[in-house]
Amino acid sequence: MSALQSLKLIAAKKSVQTPAVLKRHKLANKLQEQVELVQAQQEGRAYLATRIQWTNDADTGARVAVEVSKRVREWFWSADGGKVNAVIKYGASTLALGKGGKNAIEVANFNELIAAFSAVKTAVLAGELDDAIAEASVRTRKSFGK
Repeated sequence: MSALQSLKLIAAKKSVQTPAVLKRHKLANKLQEQVELVQAQQEGRAYLATRIQWTNDADTGARVAVEVSKRVREWFWSADGGKVNAVIKYGASTLALGKGGKNAIEVANFNELIAAFSAVKTAVLAGELDDAIAEASVRTRKSFGK
């Protein structure tokens, strides 16, 4: 018996992700960062997000990957009456969440905020905010003059 005969062989085709799917995943990752930021504030600790940056080593001159911290801005703030308001951002643009210019979510506390961000993340991955993401993307491209 050959080694290949012991394996399950199939005719596979790699799926190509559309730009809309890539934008959904980008926004879903940013929403997850916001959830982690809220959880850190609840626990009384600082949230530190990191990213990989390539630099040249001063001694050897070789390119090395270095993990550096990145700034994560809060998408939420305290409003009147002790409530918490939050917006959903795509890049520098705030997404429209409803008809009539509604662009913010109001919740009573941080626990509800985590649930709201999780619900929005589910909606994003389901494709419910594709139109709002596309509109924000067009606005961003226009601001660059392209």
